[in-house]
Amino acid sequence: MEGNLTTVTEFIFLGFSDLQHLQPLLFILVLLIYLVILIGNGLIITITVADWALHTPMYFFLRNLSVLEIGYTSVTIPKALSSLLSGQQTISFMGCATQMYFFHLFGSSECCLLAVMSYDRYVAICNPMRYSLIMNRKATVGLAAVVWIAGNVVASEQTVATFKLPFHGPNKISHFFCDVLAVLKLASADTSLNDANLAMLTVVFILFPFLLIIASYVSIISTILKMRSAKGRRKAFSNCSSHLIIVSLFYGSATITYLIPRSSISVHIDALSLFYTVITPMFNPIVYSLRNKDVKEALRKFLGRSKIS
Repeated sequence: MEGNLTTVTEFIFLGFSDLQHLQPLLFILVLLIYLVILIGNGLIITITVADWALHTPMYFFLRNLSVLEIGYTSVTIPKALSSLLSGQQTISFMGCATQMYFFHLFGSSECCLLAVMSYDRYVAICNPMRYSLIMNRKATVGLAAVVWIAGNVVASEQTVATFKLPFHGPNKISHFFCDVLAVLKLASADTSLNDANLAMLTVVFILFPFLLIIASYVSIISTILKMRSAKGRRKAFSNCSSHLIIVSLFYGSATITYLIPRSSISVHIDALSLFYTVITPMFNPIVYSLRNKDVKEALRKFLGRSKIS
């Protein structure tokens, strides 16, 4: 009987298949958002490298965040755009595994990086006299390395654990990319161990970093409120507000997707996934450029030099 089973060699995406009449409009909208993500995050990377005033731990981590956002969206959006344009909804078995690996690499790394960025703000505001000593070059590079290594560990583990399972059909993924939850539903074997492992990783790499961020900001807000200078309080809040907005958008949508049972979610899961894979990365450059004086000033200088040359 085993010998008669057919092994799946490709998968078919069903994401947005019920919105065929809106696909041309959706293609244009997603394409424009993707261009904003590439240009906006590309500009942040460029100006934080080019402007020596932004060679600080805060902007070093922001540069890493922009790299992650570009990678995070580039794993899923080009394939989604191709499917919307051509109607070709298939992806090869290895292509699906590759997409899942890089999606988890960038996504898990971002979870960790946002926690590291909150720690950086905690040290800067709550322990400013020792900031340069604690957040030295070696420490910042080391923290960034840990972020990327952690993301690689999660991505490798999840991808290998998922694709070593047998897949004999069906092969239709109820999503617009190879999300681990959607792919596991197609496995021709018991996935309870995979589900438990995914739940554990979700707690470690989503819930735990989020709790660290909350703890950091409780201390930060407490310290800010004790400041005597109103100008100092405004500056401190301004430096932290951009990060808080990005954290709220990213963790809010990721928590709903991976921690709350899907049976209790009334929102269309594709629309929710589109939010944290497309909308949130778009807001990163917008929020940081509009709410950060240093970034705005560096951007003005960079654009001024570009016009002159």
